[in-house]
Amino acid sequence: MNTSIKPTAEPPPNSKPPKPRPDVEAVARKQLHFGWWSLLVFLTLGFILEALHAFKVGAYLDVSNSTRRLMWTLAHAHGTLLALVNIAFGLTLQWLPAWEPRLRDFASTCLIAATLLIPGGFFLGGAYIHAGDPGIGIFLLPLGALLLFIGVLLTARGFAERKLPSAPSPTADAKSLKGK
Repeated sequence: MNTSIKPTAEPPPNSKPPKPRPDVEAVARKQLHFGWWSLLVFLTLGFILEALHAFKVGAYLDVSNSTRRLMWTLAHAHGTLLALVNIAFGLTLQWLPAWEPRLRDFASTCLIAATLLIPGGFFLGGAYIHAGDPGIGIFLLPLGALLLFIGVLLTARGFAERKLPSAPSPTADAKSLKGK
């Protein structure tokens, strides 16, 4: 057993995200706040749907209401996923401190709006069904999907324009420790 190589207690240089500006921190805080509360709301919706199923509520389980069941399940699933996207966006902002504020704020707004419109469209589409078809609320979906696409595109472009610090290679670490 080779005990001459001792791990260092300090992380390698450039492994920490850059210190964000106050305006970046405000947007990140807003996104995290919205994301965590949205997650709670959509998980609660999932519990309610499970309760409707457990108590065999006809308005939810009857064959004539299969469209409602599908729409509400999709609202729960998409809302939960989009809440996590908002949390990820809030955590991502620390890596993009120099991102143009106008684009950053627009991406943030797009993601929040998509989180409201997509599950909202599914939920409203299931609330009022007509002969097996979703209600008019389903028309919120295309706008929400477009806003989600724009928010993700802007975030991806923000990363493409910024060179992230590269992680040190394990062989470079071993060589630098060997010389000590």
